[in-house]
Amino acid sequence: MGCMNTTQSQRVLYVITCGTRAARDIGKLVGLAQDDGWTVCVIATPMATRFIDRPALEAQTGYPVRSEYKQPGTPDLLPPATAMIVGGASANTVNKLAAGISDNLATGLLNEAIGLRVPLAILPFVNTALAAHPAFGRSVRVLREAGLDVLLGGDGFAPNPPNAGENTLPDYPWALALRAVDK
Repeated sequence: MGCMNTTQSQRVLYVITCGTRAARDIGKLVGLAQDDGWTVCVIATPMATRFIDRPALEAQTGYPVRSEYKQPGTPDLLPPATAMIVGGASANTVNKLAAGISDNLATGLLNEAIGLRVPLAILPFVNTALAAHPAFGRSVRVLREAGLDVLLGGDGFAPNPPNAGENTLPDYPWALALRAVDK
């Protein structure tokens, strides 16, 4: 059930998703957040638009799913975020964030959130081969040193073997990401 009126909830969560298999299930995170009283808006990377059900997410949230920058001078249709979660964070997005690259709406919003100290949790969805790449490990360290919750290993997401991501989706820890920003 969407919530267009932010006076009902001053907590506005941007759920940002990437081009991973987890993007197909992003509605689960949206539902958990709405049940917890959040107003939720979905932002998708350009690659994530291939995985998500945009009409279903728009019906669920009551807001358009954004994946591109708006035209200058046009009003923003989304309320400002008070927290953000990157669910189904790809290795590509994690590496871009650590390097400060803002080449799409999602990474631009996330990089601004880091600078503004907006509560932000990053829940990766990567396989063991990508997680073993030296750039990914460096990126995770950089983001954690910046004070971000990168929910990887330990109680977070455990990378799956290549081509086995489908098997990990039923146990993907969406609720953990929500708890990380709901402190």
